[in-house]
Amino acid sequence: MQKIAEIESEMARTQKNKATAGHLGMLKAKLAKLRRELLEPSTGAGGGGKGEGFDVNKVGDARVGLVGFPSVGKSTLLNKLTGTFSEVASYEFTTLTCIPGVVRYRGAKIQLLDLPGIIEGAKDGKGRGRQVISTARTCNLILVVLDCLKPISHKKLIEHELEGFGIRLNKGPPGITFRRKEKGGLSFTTTIANPRLDLDTIKSVCSEYRIHNADVYMKEDCNVDDLVDVIEGSRVYIPCIYVINKIDQITLEELNVIARLPHYCPVCAYKEWGLEELVHMCWEYLDLIRTYTKPKGRLPDYNDPVVLPSNRNTVEDFCNRIHKGIIKQFKYALVWGTSVKHRPQKVGKEHVLHDEDIIQIVKKV
Repeated sequence: MQKIAEIESEMARTQKNKATAGHLGMLKAKLAKLRRELLEPSTGAGGGGKGEGFDVNKVGDARVGLVGFPSVGKSTLLNKLTGTFSEVASYEFTTLTCIPGVVRYRGAKIQLLDLPGIIEGAKDGKGRGRQVISTARTCNLILVVLDCLKPISHKKLIEHELEGFGIRLNKGPPGITFRRKEKGGLSFTTTIANPRLDLDTIKSVCSEYRIHNADVYMKEDCNVDDLVDVIEGSRVYIPCIYVINKIDQITLEELNVIARLPHYCPVCAYKEWGLEELVHMCWEYLDLIRTYTKPKGRLPDYNDPVVLPSNRNTVEDFCNRIHKGIIKQFKYALVWGTSVKHRPQKVGKEHVLHDEDIIQIVKKV
């Protein structure tokens, strides 16, 4: 805790220029290591285990976490969306444990977690911040719930807390390939003209990790933070929606401004305004597809779709979602839908499925 504060203070004092880039890179690497230790404290005498978050079983097809400062309306939002009881009051820190609920949408079951209010300094172990954020890391989507009457700085503070524990919102992994090797020193290649990173800065960061031999290839203009993320390797890249609550207390002109901002969804949880738009937006950000099973000689089961993420949507993924043992007996599949030219079409386990495809599995005799 004190070491983190000291490093942050030194970074704030250090001027940002070409000459100090290496030193700042080393400080950022030290900071990342200390925060990783906070998330995963060493097990030893009185050491406790990993920061595993709240004990909430993952159910349904996707997990969505509600994150925000106390008293912004997360519990009310959960109640209205799921019908699950979560104590609601006008005083702060009502929710002291993680409350799960399930939203059904387009046949999919989406688990919502009402996480206790984040306070400033959660990433440094204050309050129950470590539990909140380590649970947030397991989510497929994060809803940052904000009170539209509170300062916009609250959004920045929450982003800063999440960033500190390796959660990257609405971002993809950096365009850096980092490969360790046995010997040959550090080499740096890039296709970028005048990149922000140079070999000296890379050496400063790598020395903090005791890495002296590695190949670094950069295909997009990345900064020191991106390099630290790649070396740490424990970052999670999660889509995020900023849910602006209590819009019944602002003017129409203010609402129009908020509604045009990227990744924003204005709602009034108490009056149930904008909740349908929010659930639809969640569906789009989760990027799920629905597939339907068809037993031989019977109609497809449209009531209970097999829901898959759009980046893991092969026939093999479909089989594993139903039961891990099916793929061992798999011979081929018959598919009806937009992913095939003929209906039905015989496909193998590598075939990529589309939304609302119908699949019949044929097993080995």
